[in-house]
Amino acid sequence: MHIVIMGCGRVGSTLAHILEDSGHSVAIIDRDPQAFRRLRAGFRGRRVTGIGFDRDVLEEAGIEAAGAYVAVSSGDNSNIISARVARETFGVDNVVARIYDSRRAEVYQRLGIPTVATVRWTADQILRRVLPEGAEPLWRDPSGRVVLIEVAYHPGWIGAPVRRLEEAAGTRLAFINRIGETLLPKNDSVVQEGDVLHVMAVEADMDRINKVLSAAPEEGH
Repeated sequence: MHIVIMGCGRVGSTLAHILEDSGHSVAIIDRDPQAFRRLRAGFRGRRVTGIGFDRDVLEEAGIEAAGAYVAVSSGDNSNIISARVARETFGVDNVVARIYDSRRAEVYQRLGIPTVATVRWTADQILRRVLPEGAEPLWRDPSGRVVLIEVAYHPGWIGAPVRRLEEAAGTRLAFINRIGETLLPKNDSVVQEGDVLHVMAVEADMDRINKVLSAAPEEGH
């Protein structure tokens, strides 16, 4: 997968290295060309100088082929604007933005853009949003078989009853994170845009669960 990162600070450069080491192609954008000095000598990704919400800059970074976009510059407004451009102009479904003012999180979540506040920031948290299926479990039972893990899902599941999603995937949702609040699914719960879904399942079943949820719902399910 090709991933575009805006911001080559400490977090952006760390993510670029982790993602490249995981086999993904990476492009990183920064308005300051000196920022690219944070990248290791062997970094193979694209270095693009410019503003992350400029269409020409994003196109140079390969946004049209991107499977994910991460905005981690030092400015809240720049991060959100660029994330919206990536999603609304270029159709990148998987976007995430860092924010410094956590009070804005609810507004951004309502725009369908997952955010991570600086006070809770780790590279691992962003990786869970960019590559949820590749993230380490949030919890594992002593036997090592049962895990609690965040799962990615196809946009086609938005608006679907939770029970329909559970039936298709053959699992139960442990909880939903919605606009910063943790909710336990009910019989009448519906998947909403921006929801972060977590399942409790046998780890050996996770490949099957991820495969089902990463595809659009089948007719009749």
